[in-house]
Amino acid sequence: MDTIGLDMHKRESQLCILAEDGTVVERRIVTSRERFTAVLGNRPKARILLEASTESEWVAQHLESLGHDVAVADPNYAPMYATRSRRMKTDKRDARALAEAMRLGAYRRAHRVSAERRHIRAELAVREALVRTRTRYISLVKALVRRDGLRVAGSEAEKVAKRIAELDLSDNLAAELMPLFKDAERWPGAGKVRFAAAKHERAEAETIFVNDTEP
Repeated sequence: MDTIGLDMHKRESQLCILAEDGTVVERRIVTSRERFTAVLGNRPKARILLEASTESEWVAQHLESLGHDVAVADPNYAPMYATRSRRMKTDKRDARALAEAMRLGAYRRAHRVSAERRHIRAELAVREALVRTRTRYISLVKALVRRDGLRVAGSEAEKVAKRIAELDLSDNLAAELMPLFKDAERWPGAGKVRFAAAKHERAEAETIFVNDTEP
């Protein structure tokens, strides 16, 4: 059975195929399902080794669907690259080292998380990003409000927009805050702040219209 080392990258990946007869095939392909299918889809079952990374799971699953035996390796396992030259690190040398490691069994499997666990992790990552973004928005909003001599009463993050809507905001300040609240429509009270800014924009437009029509 052939052994294949796959040095995977976001746009392109390097393949090293060690055939049973001793021949070596090296080629670079686009990292996509279509190209993996075109290059490896019609080959006999092979043993493929790739490093664990952000994209390793979908690649491993796709290669397995093509009938290959795929192992996802721990990239921190130093013996896996024992056959690689230390003079210079290149994609070709990495792919060749992975192929040799697969042939020799000199690798350590990385834990492959289930689809359910990946979904939970993704939801938690998105939630964390939203919380960080909201925290930055709140800090900026409070700074702009303090600049105008106003204060936002201390409260939970979910009530900040409502507290701000209760303040006597100038038209300019409301207009400055409006883009932030457009991106935070789930904040209670955000609609009132947007309305104040919209009123300011309408008043400004009416002034311009009146001035343009005066003789």
